[in-house]
Amino acid sequence: MPKKAFHLFFPQNLIKEPLMFVAARDHNLLLNIRKASIDSEAGEATIELEGREEDIAKAEAQLRKRGVKIKSVLGDIVEG
Repeated sequence: MPKKAFHLFFPQNLIKEPLMFVAARDHNLLLNIRKASIDSEAGEATIELEGREEDIAKAEAQLRKRGVKIKSVLGDIVEG
């Protein structure tokens, strides 16, 4: 199954929402949280989504629609 990695940036109003879980569940994807940092001001996470390419694209669109800023990660996100 294809995998795609993303850096996600959450504004303060979204940090308590289970957006990553919901997007993965809604599109039958495996979610792997590689790194996350969340405080009272904002949050960011590096994740991998695994599943069909079209489902990954739908999950990405769903997150963007909710207000999450997303950057694709190129290459292997695990270093060393």
